[in-house]
Amino acid sequence: MTIQQLEYILALDNYRHFVTAAEHCHVTQPTLTMQVQKLEEEIGTLIFDRKKHPLTPTPAGEQILLK
Repeated sequence: MTIQQLEYILALDNYRHFVTAAEHCHVTQPTLTMQVQKLEEEIGTLIFDRKKHPLTPTPAGEQILLK
């Protein structure tokens, strides 16, 4: 996990929307999405449930965000 990826997942947790979080982080939405997916692949679990609107953390994602 990089500091940048941590910033992205924290922004997603705060804004619950990929475009808004990307704007806050001053990156494009595809960049933010790719970095979050890369992190999820690295740790082997989904951090956010993308099927729900607004975006919500998975149970594993909640644990990651608490740390």
